[in-house]
Amino acid sequence: MQRVAGAVMGALIGDALALGCHWYYDLAELRRECGPWISGYLAPRPGRYHSGLLAGDISQTGLLLVMLMESMVHCAGYKEDDFTHRVDTELFPQLDGTPMYGPGGYTNQSIREAWRKRVPGRRPWGECAGDADTTEGAERAIAIAAFYAPQPGKMAEAVCSNVVLTQRDPAIVAMSVAFNAVLAQLVSGASLTPQIGATLMAQVHGGALPFHMVTQDDLQPPSQGGERMQAGQFTSPDALLTAGYAALAAADPDIVIEPAWKVSLVYGMPCAIYHQLPAAYYLASRFQDDYESAVLHAINGGGQNMSRAMLAGALVGAQVGLEGIPHRFITGLRDAQRYLALAVELERLAARQKML
Repeated sequence: MQRVAGAVMGALIGDALALGCHWYYDLAELRRECGPWISGYLAPRPGRYHSGLLAGDISQTGLLLVMLMESMVHCAGYKEDDFTHRVDTELFPQLDGTPMYGPGGYTNQSIREAWRKRVPGRRPWGECAGDADTTEGAERAIAIAAFYAPQPGKMAEAVCSNVVLTQRDPAIVAMSVAFNAVLAQLVSGASLTPQIGATLMAQVHGGALPFHMVTQDDLQPPSQGGERMQAGQFTSPDALLTAGYAALAAADPDIVIEPAWKVSLVYGMPCAIYHQLPAAYYLASRFQDDYESAVLHAINGGGQNMSRAMLAGALVGAQVGLEGIPHRFITGLRDAQRYLALAVELERLAARQKML
């Protein structure tokens, strides 16, 4: 099963499916303008976010994921200098620091802050992160988690290194790394069940996954060696438990969210990562073998449905593999053959990496 390719293609398709119906916080307006049930790619309406793009296009977040995939294929793994060089030369020259500008039709806060510090401010990478509490880092790092899935320590360190390029809040970084630790488990063959939290905590206890355990260190905070945040410095491993609880809710017959898109109302429609992750985990557990249902319920919930669909799409894509993603979603994705080629090559290189 092509789980690496399933994860990255699942994320890109989720991103593109939400492009035309992104950021409708008034659900009546969403239904009025996009129909009672969105089941495919839509072009953004004039005057809305991503206006001017076509049905099946990906957003700037998706483009950054593709850029990271290209870098990893070129380098046969994650090389930060190569990725940041691509951002410096391919993305930042197309930005001006304002939201409604640049590739993908919209530039997120964390990327705008990094651009201001890096380009006008001339700061080095490592000093360009900002305070956005959103999911861009978690989404971008999907390729890293999928590639290094069998090596939890290396995965967490590489994901953290990439996330802190744009995010500096320790809680946001911890949740971003935790999401990708969950994804790595799924790419390695697990399913998103209530037991996944215990599996991840066992990796922490065994030293394989570098999250700080305050109860193992005489209740002391983690050491803060160096100026740059590292995976082992998170205050606690609690972010690793969220997926298991969301899966428990999805499996509990006494907890009913019907229709499933209303998970956005339960966990919240805003952009912050603490709204997005529980909803994505819930959908990816409830529809763990049904990619179409997971992403369509994600986008039909409104609000920040792009992140919800991208995160859930990666999680379910990892569980069903590339083979389990409906063909119509691939054929409708613009530039799909380029993305597929990158995804399949990333899969091949990940398999080779596993054998070394």
